Amino acid sequence: MSYKNYNFDRIIDRRNTESLKFDSAVSRGKPADILPLWVADMDFPAPDCVLNALQERVSHGILGYAEPNNSYFDALAGWFTGRFGYEFDPAWVTVVPGAVYAICTAISAYTQPGDAILIQEPVYYPFRESILINKRQPIVSELCLDGDDYGIDFSDFERKISENNVKMFILCSPHNPVGRVWQADELREMVRICAKYDVLILTDEVHCDFVFHGHKHFCLPVLLSEYQAKIILLTAPSKTFNLAGMQISNIFISDPTLRRAFRNSVANSGYSQANQLGLVACRAAYSGGADWLDALLVYLKDNMAFIDRLLKEKLPSVRLIPPQGTYLAWLDCRKLGLTPDALEHKLVHEAGLWLSRGDTFGSGGAGFTRINTACPRAVLETCMERFVAAF
Repeated sequence: MSYKNYNFDRIIDRRNTESLKFDSAVSRGKPADILPLWVADMDFPAPDCVLNALQERVSHGILGYAEPNNSYFDALAGWFTGRFGYEFDPAWVTVVPGAVYAICTAISAYTQPGDAILIQEPVYYPFRESILINKRQPIVSELCLDGDDYGIDFSDFERKISENNVKMFILCSPHNPVGRVWQADELREMVRICAKYDVLILTDEVHCDFVFHGHKHFCLPVLLSEYQAKIILLTAPSKTFNLAGMQISNIFISDPTLRRAFRNSVANSGYSQANQLGLVACRAAYSGGADWLDALLVYLKDNMAFIDRLLKEKLPSVRLIPPQGTYLAWLDCRKLGLTPDALEHKLVHEAGLWLSRGDTFGSGGAGFTRINTACPRAVLETCMERFVAAF
C-alpha cells in the first residue's frame, strides 16, 4: 500500500539497534519474542529530508558543540506560524532534550516541594511521575467518559484547584492516551479557571500534528493570547517525525521572568548545548517534512479504521474509543470482566503482545489498553489477530 509515493507498509527489523521498544523485553520481564506496540515511537523511517540532512552533517565529520541559528528559528516559524498561527519571538525558545525533561524543569522552576499540581487522568504517566519525583503533590481531575467521548467535569476541575491551592496545571493537548482534540470552548474554560486562581499552565502539545479530519488543534497561546504570559508551551518534532532518539524539544515562554527561571533551572540540571544532530533533524523536518506527514496521517487514519472494523466484527466486547488525534488507540476492555493484572497477563502470555496497560495512566484507565498504531499494516494485523484470538 502506497500513500503519495510513501511506502509505510515496509517492515524494518528494529531488533539489535538498542531500541527501547524492541530490545528491552527480557530486561523488563517480558518474553523475548513478544510483539511490542507500547512505547510511542513509530516503526517508520524518518522523512528523507531528515535522513539526507543528517547524512550530510555526519559526512562533515565534526560533531562538536552547536547552537540553534536563524535558519533553525525560521524552520520553527514556518511550521508553527503556518500550521497553527503561532507567531513568536525566537528569544522565547529554549531548546531542551525532551518534553518530559521540560516538565520536570518547569516543576522545579515554578513550584516548591509539597505544592499541588493538577493533571487530568487517565493521562501520559510521566506527568504523575514527574510531579512525584520532584516531591510535589499530584491532584487529579478525572476525565469523564460519556459514550464514545471523553470530557471535562469543569466543576470538579475548579474545585480541585481551589481546595488544594493548585500552583500548576499540566495540560495534554491533544490528549494521550484517550485521543481527544480539545475544542476551543473547552480550552477557554480551563484557562479561565486557571487564570481565576493564578495557576500556571504547562501545555504539552507534542501530538499537535496528529489530528484527524473533522477536528482542529488549537495552540493554546494563540487561542488565549491574553493569557499567553501564564502559558508554557511544550513542543517537539519527536512524535511527528519519529525523532525521539534525537533528544530535541522546543519550549516557548513569552514572559521574560518565567523564561529566566526556566533557563536557570535548565542550567542547574547541568544541561547547556543541544544535540547537534537533533538541531539538524528538527530544522530539516520542519522545513521539508510536510508532505510526508500529510501522507502518514492518511495511513494512520486507515490503521485506526482497521482496528475499529475488526473489533466490531470479531470482538464487539472490546471497543476502540474513536480517536480525534494521536496515533495511539485506546481500547475499552472492561466488558471482558478482567482485573488489570489478568488483562495484562492474558495479553502478554496468551496473545504475545506488549501493549501499554491502561491503569499506568491513572485509575481511570483500569480495564483499558493502549496500542501504538504507528506501524506497518501487516504488523497491526498480526497484533489484532493475536488480540482477538486470546479473547
